Amino acid sequence: MDNNLDNNPGGKRPDKRDPRRPDPNHNKKNHQSILAFLICLLVTLVCFSLFTNMLQDNSSEITYDKFIDMVEKDEVKSVTLQSDTLTIVPKKQLNPYQEISYYTNLTEDETALTKRLEGTGIIFKSEPPDAFGEFMAMMLSVLLPSVLLFVLLMFVMRRMNKGGGGMMGVGKSRAKAYVQKETGITFKDVAGQDEAKESLQEVVEFLHNPGKYVEIGAKLPKGALLVGPPGTGKTLLAKAVAGEAHVPFFSLSGSEFVEMFVGVGASRVRDLFEEAKKNAPCIVFIDEIDAIGKSRDSHYGGGNDEREQTLNQLLAEMDGFDTSKGLLILAATNRPEVLDPALLRPGRFDRRVIVDRPDLKGRVDILKVHAKNVRLDETVDFDAIALATSGAVGSDLANMVNEAAILAVKNGRRAVSQKDLLESVEVVLVGKEKKDRILSAQERRIVSYHEVGHALVSALQKDAEPVQKITIVPRTMGALGYVMQVPEEEKYLNTQKELEAMLVGYLGGRAAEEIVFDSVTTGASNDIEQATKVARAMITQYGMSKRFGLMGLATQENQYLNGRAVLNCGDDTATEVDHEVMELLRVSYEEAKRLIGTHREALDKIAAYLIRKETITGKEFMIIFRAVEKGLDVSDNLDEAGLEALDKAVKGEEMGRNFRKQETENESSEKELSSEENVKEESHEETAASDESTTENH
Repeated sequence: MDNNLDNNPGGKRPDKRDPRRPDPNHNKKNHQSILAFLICLLVTLVCFSLFTNMLQDNSSEITYDKFIDMVEKDEVKSVTLQSDTLTIVPKKQLNPYQEISYYTNLTEDETALTKRLEGTGIIFKSEPPDAFGEFMAMMLSVLLPSVLLFVLLMFVMRRMNKGGGGMMGVGKSRAKAYVQKETGITFKDVAGQDEAKESLQEVVEFLHNPGKYVEIGAKLPKGALLVGPPGTGKTLLAKAVAGEAHVPFFSLSGSEFVEMFVGVGASRVRDLFEEAKKNAPCIVFIDEIDAIGKSRDSHYGGGNDEREQTLNQLLAEMDGFDTSKGLLILAATNRPEVLDPALLRPGRFDRRVIVDRPDLKGRVDILKVHAKNVRLDETVDFDAIALATSGAVGSDLANMVNEAAILAVKNGRRAVSQKDLLESVEVVLVGKEKKDRILSAQERRIVSYHEVGHALVSALQKDAEPVQKITIVPRTMGALGYVMQVPEEEKYLNTQKELEAMLVGYLGGRAAEEIVFDSVTTGASNDIEQATKVARAMITQYGMSKRFGLMGLATQENQYLNGRAVLNCGDDTATEVDHEVMELLRVSYEEAKRLIGTHREALDKIAAYLIRKETITGKEFMIIFRAVEKGLDVSDNLDEAGLEALDKAVKGEEMGRNFRKQETENESSEKELSSEENVKEESHEETAASDESTTENH
């Protein structure tokens, strides 16, 4: 669609009501739980400290020698003996509100202590050991804080794992957390996937009125597998089925069954089906089922015990439930080639529904669906937007409509115009304009000639797509400029000539750089990458090489993801393929240089105009190109008024040329008619002469 000038030599969607998505307040709740846990821990520590202080008797330990010294100096008021511990209360108290005491261990027998204290006036008493007090002290100081801490920890864990049972929710399915009684989405909200909707409509009718199907002996399909690229609307279709059928909708992701503990996934599968059976009729939707349904073959990364157990349990559950209860399993994946064959067989997933990229009509319908709540003006043409977004999926188109609405508000308009939609297409494809990146005058010239080289080569080839826009304004995705080309109609096949024209178009920018500046830059890295990809596909996949003929040398992996091609040939053949690719690119590059070299004047005039304007339309490009080709004088300082005058001159020249051509054709036709009449007269005279001679002979 476009030819980017990339300054990087290395030179890459959600439903608000999706039940699988985390609750928007989930993080907030977690933060609150953590805060509550910290507060509880702090309170526990404070309580522990208070208990400790309460149990302590504000006493400090002293040596036995110090105690004897205090007795000799008559500083002791009373002495209490309990369990070989002496509690000493001094006569002198610094704080009248709190009694200070000392304690020490008894190092002599009680009789000697009694003799030492006789006659001193010190109150001496002996108390039995307090076993209950010691026990309570231990309970209050150690056991009680531990119990409180454990209770608080369990409370916080339950808060953090709400919806799951057991410790941290291990082994419990989250099906209840993701169930919806009504999805609020119907088939009217899904566009561009008529065939997929038709396949699923039968399932909905079966859930609505199973009697007429059961009467004839038909059974409800156990499962339907939705397959397609990301963003095509697989999840939306599943929700639409549930919305049309008015049944509960269980939604989970394949990754939610996988845990680090072996057996957890299988337990969650069992729990999911138990919940579904309780709520039948219902629909169970497993998104990204390749996370648990990956083939057990080691080629696809098999050998994981947890995943295999989960898959085995899923296979067993799908075999075990009764379809007459109205339980339907829907699954979605982008990688059907890695799924286990046992999962794909009839009786488990009976139907495979392809949700592919929408065609032209589908894209128009999708744009209308997403724009039904957007205010549009009279200039909006969805057909033109759909034509310019070939290969886009539903999420891309939804994003484009939303970006257009944001642009309209940003520009102070109350309705979305066609200009906003076209700009949003560019924003999604190549990023926003990078206004803070200022190129030097020389770099602007290089970029300008590069992009005009792409456009000029495309205009000179009849099998190339027409140019819609040329710009040298840098974009946020790394492009310093690009050429937008829009096909005249939707294409599903490319001829060899079209692919060859595409190669020449990719290399036109670099050819222009070499011809004009006698040097090349790093800006053509993306062009070279794209050209190499197309050339390699022509040789290895499309059979467009004379050397290899119809031999298939590569297979496509991950059809619905990156579509990467993997070579299926020996090393020697791979080397020969590289040589063939190099030769094809060399021929294309030489053709690009030839075309640009023979139209150098048009290249210079258009590049000069692009440097001044920074962005020009395909119409402006073609006016200047036709004017130069017809030999008209194009000013170096061409402005809009001059461009209009030039357009009129070009049209006048074309009308005059057509008139002269018509006159020439009329004159030639008259000459042909007169010559034919002369031929007829001569033949008539010859016939008459021959008749006369025949009569004389008789």
